[in-house]
Amino acid sequence: MALSRSCVVLSLLKSKVPFSSSCQFQLKTILPKYLLENQTRFISTTAVIDKTKKMVYETVEAGTPNGDDFRIYYKNENGPVSPLHDIPLFADSANNIFNMVVEIPRWTNAKMEIDTKAPLNPIKQDVKNGKLRYVANCFPHHGYIWNYGAFPQTWENPSHVDAHTNHKGDNDPIDVLEIGHRVAKRGEIIQVKVLGTIALIDEGETDWKIFTIDVKDPQAQQMNDINDIEKFFPGLLKASVEWFKIYKIPDGKPENKFAFNGEAKNSEFALNIVRETHKFWNGLVKKELDGGKLSCSNVTIEGSPFKIGLDEANNILNQAPKPGSAKGIDSIVDKWHFLHLK
Repeated sequence: MALSRSCVVLSLLKSKVPFSSSCQFQLKTILPKYLLENQTRFISTTAVIDKTKKMVYETVEAGTPNGDDFRIYYKNENGPVSPLHDIPLFADSANNIFNMVVEIPRWTNAKMEIDTKAPLNPIKQDVKNGKLRYVANCFPHHGYIWNYGAFPQTWENPSHVDAHTNHKGDNDPIDVLEIGHRVAKRGEIIQVKVLGTIALIDEGETDWKIFTIDVKDPQAQQMNDINDIEKFFPGLLKASVEWFKIYKIPDGKPENKFAFNGEAKNSEFALNIVRETHKFWNGLVKKELDGGKLSCSNVTIEGSPFKIGLDEANNILNQAPKPGSAKGIDSIVDKWHFLHLK
């Protein structure tokens, strides 16, 4: 889809290309008045498109990039929305095509995640002990080895003991690994097909990882099940299990454990897991299940007691931190860890 005139102008104004004063005036007069103020948040020009319901989702950045106040909010054509609750899980339910919210592009280290406890659930970088979290580079891996994100409208119920793993859910939306050729953009929403899953037991909690591929990927038509990953991406499944097994060791934690001894399950198994977590989410957003401190504020879910109006949603966005100049990234992202594995 072509970028809107406002987005193109924003890109020009944010660039360092010099313009004559008359040209600058013409550019600025195209924009709505609120975009002329220095305190305005810029709407990302990497707009996210969801064609399934003819809705356009845009990301709105707030705070300081690489800072602990950095946030990525979402808007549709009507106003702010929650990426967890308002963006639909299904892009095409008849063909099992799903919307994936990309939190972490491949090869990057910043541990970005949907903030499940904040109103409208923006994406933020996780903080532990007052420090921004970055995943360690465990040789030979660098950063995340897939585009990493979550399925909206899913919830791994912490009160439910999973019949397959004998552990309760981790209280988060279900994690998604997209293995296609393109490195996605942070905050992007892409349409994916499910290939299979592995079950990580992370500190005693069930943490499903769903393998997917972007439906626009050149090999997407050939990829339909878990065996196709080894066929077309040999070594990736083994590397993925190893990655999850060792990635917390540099932080002083033990190797992670897996259900099924790390064996990957097929697409039909994975689809059933996704559908189950979608049902749990539905109970959560309808207040039929106890979500504790989770924020279920939404603007589109009929019958949800947590539904809010656009005025309230706009107020939440307006109270977000003002944009700032990007900070430098911690040099820890350059360090490689060489581990002695058992």
